Amino acid sequence: MAIHDLNSFLSEYFQTKNCLIEENIDGKMVIQLTEEMDRELMNRPFYWHYIKKIGRQGEPMKLSMITNPDKKDEQGEWIHFGSPRLHQILNKLKQGERLTKLFEVIHTAEKTPLYPWLITNIKVSYSGRYKKDEILSMGLQLVNGRMVVDAMDKLQKIPLEKSISDYCFTMSPIIKLQSGFKRIQDTITTYIENQEHNWAKDSFEVWDEEKKTLTHFYEDNLEHKRYMQELEDLKKRYQPTIQIKVINGGIFYLKDNSLH
Repeated sequence: MAIHDLNSFLSEYFQTKNCLIEENIDGKMVIQLTEEMDRELMNRPFYWHYIKKIGRQGEPMKLSMITNPDKKDEQGEWIHFGSPRLHQILNKLKQGERLTKLFEVIHTAEKTPLYPWLITNIKVSYSGRYKKDEILSMGLQLVNGRMVVDAMDKLQKIPLEKSISDYCFTMSPIIKLQSGFKRIQDTITTYIENQEHNWAKDSFEVWDEEKKTLTHFYEDNLEHKRYMQELEDLKKRYQPTIQIKVINGGIFYLKDNSLH
């Protein structure tokens, strides 16, 4: 269910943003940013302010990214689920492109129905002794209730635009958005429940050991303010939690059977 190919995700993301992929070999890529993306990602407001003030053309930076674990010690940013740069990109997606409505491009002279799909990209964050993020992309057809996983991967092969093509018309959804999203939530919950959660068991064990050690040092004064604070810090550090957040989503009107 997850987006496993982080390299493809990043490549498509930067191409969508009109950046030039100068190199993309075996999990290592070099991206020439546009001015817009430099401003978006590189945190150089003073540089751009100065350049514009003196009337010069700015020089957007290049990003070197590594997604291949075997090359993570080479020069470049090591990008993985949980890395700050990936969080930054996902947050930008969340802020700027959270909701959309698009139509499949159809070249036809016959009346053609387009079916509504609710598609959401969702981040599942596992926190405890170790941290891990997982991105799930789910699609639900709002007429017959069919659900697909890896929806974005499939959707990227379909031409889309903001206006509906000639001779096409939209089918009215039978499943309401709220109900559809609830179905997706339930599916993700079931998916999480069916995973192995040894990481959580491991976190509880380490948490218990740390609490025993801490209590040993404060056994004569368990009401001490510092003891209580350190106990709370241990809880924040080791208590296993799972968070589910919607990154973005939208309604896509597609021809029957376009999304398999």
